[in-house]
Amino acid sequence: MEFFSTTDLLGASPILVLGAFSLIALVANALMKNSAPVVFGISVVGLLASAGASMYTFSENATAFSDMLLVGGYASFFSILFALISLFSIIIAKPYLERAQYHYGEFYVLVLLAAIGMLMLGASADLITVFLGIEVMSVSFYVLAGYFRTNNASNESALKYFLLGAFATGFLLYGIALIYGTTGTTNLLRIVTMYPQAFGDPLHIIGWGLVLIGFGFKVAAVPFHMWVPDVYEGAPTPVTAFMSTGGKAAAFSAFVIAFSVPMSMKDERLMMVTAVLAAASMLLGNWFGLSQLNLKRMLAYSSIAHAGYMLVGIASATSLGQQGIAFYLVSYALTNLGAFAVIAMIEKENGGNLSYEDYAGLARRSPGIAALLAMFMFSLTGIPPFAGFVGKYYLFASAVQSNLTWLAILGVITSLFSTYYYLRIVVYMYFREATSSDALTFPFMTRLVAILCAVAILVIGIVPSLVLNVLTEIF
Repeated sequence: MEFFSTTDLLGASPILVLGAFSLIALVANALMKNSAPVVFGISVVGLLASAGASMYTFSENATAFSDMLLVGGYASFFSILFALISLFSIIIAKPYLERAQYHYGEFYVLVLLAAIGMLMLGASADLITVFLGIEVMSVSFYVLAGYFRTNNASNESALKYFLLGAFATGFLLYGIALIYGTTGTTNLLRIVTMYPQAFGDPLHIIGWGLVLIGFGFKVAAVPFHMWVPDVYEGAPTPVTAFMSTGGKAAAFSAFVIAFSVPMSMKDERLMMVTAVLAAASMLLGNWFGLSQLNLKRMLAYSSIAHAGYMLVGIASATSLGQQGIAFYLVSYALTNLGAFAVIAMIEKENGGNLSYEDYAGLARRSPGIAALLAMFMFSLTGIPPFAGFVGKYYLFASAVQSNLTWLAILGVITSLFSTYYYLRIVVYMYFREATSSDALTFPFMTRLVAILCAVAILVIGIVPSLVLNVLTEIF
């Protein structure tokens, strides 16, 4: 009896390739002394190979392993994005960890394992693979958050993330159980054939509500956001960059797949619940962002607000909203990775150089780095011609299309709130006198990542069709 075919193996090749390289990295780390540089090299090659496999399968439009995984198109698009995020994250991490004297091979192995979970989430066509992907990714994140094991803040962030994450997983799993109990399957392609009859069962609706809670935690939506500021602040900065971009993008990629099924029914109850979550996330994220003095905490509340913007696309229940989420994830990932790359370069030991005052006069001390950070702040605010503006436009347009105009208006208003704390750092860099004359060192590879991210958000902001044409074919 043949359990899987060569077609299955080819379809799952991005995940399988990355899995093979993670095992090679793990063995190399166990057998070699001072293995970190070698494991770093293996990780880079593995991520590039996985991205290559994703490109190879891009034109496919099929499923693998008895409809458990999607192949090509949507799955390949997100696999390439996750590989890119993971690659940039380890490049940012290498000099940072060397400076902190925590440069060990285990870090890169954990990043690869988290990336495997992300790829599985982006390709999931079954609620079981969604659960497996979330757990593989999350367990790696729990360890990465506490990577600085002698640092109390890092340990605290890992413990908070683990406890609340385990609690949220319970909701997700129970929701999946209720959906299975009312439909007899966990496969999303089969569940869709049972609509709209399935929505007549209250247990089925409760099941989707519990799944929504599980996803709400993973994407850091209000009121499931409590872990975010402390975890983002306590985790090593490259880990924060990785979690805030890769983790959020992976969760939203599965969110879109899973909820395209019930949302396609335009169920008013589910649309309204999602719209309320979006509104609360936009309001609370931007409101509390105003009072933050630590840049990592500010970007944590910013992350909550951006989850709200992307939930607008879920609530709209349209293909335009789904395309808007995918585009926004690309622009947000590039912008946040670039911002955290700059922060990682400027940060000192024990959380130094993380306040607004520490960036005073940066434009005079390092005009190039200040310009890059200013570009990232403009994109997060949603100022044209950067990619963040185009992403918000499509998300708010999808809300108007679905008669959720109030949600689009709220999104615009809360975006105006965010201009204060995003542009505040630009004011400090360009219009305040420097409080420190310490020499700043900017590692070449980290600086290159920041430059590539800045160029990318400018190019896709001016020519969004580069990404949108691909997304139109996928959705």
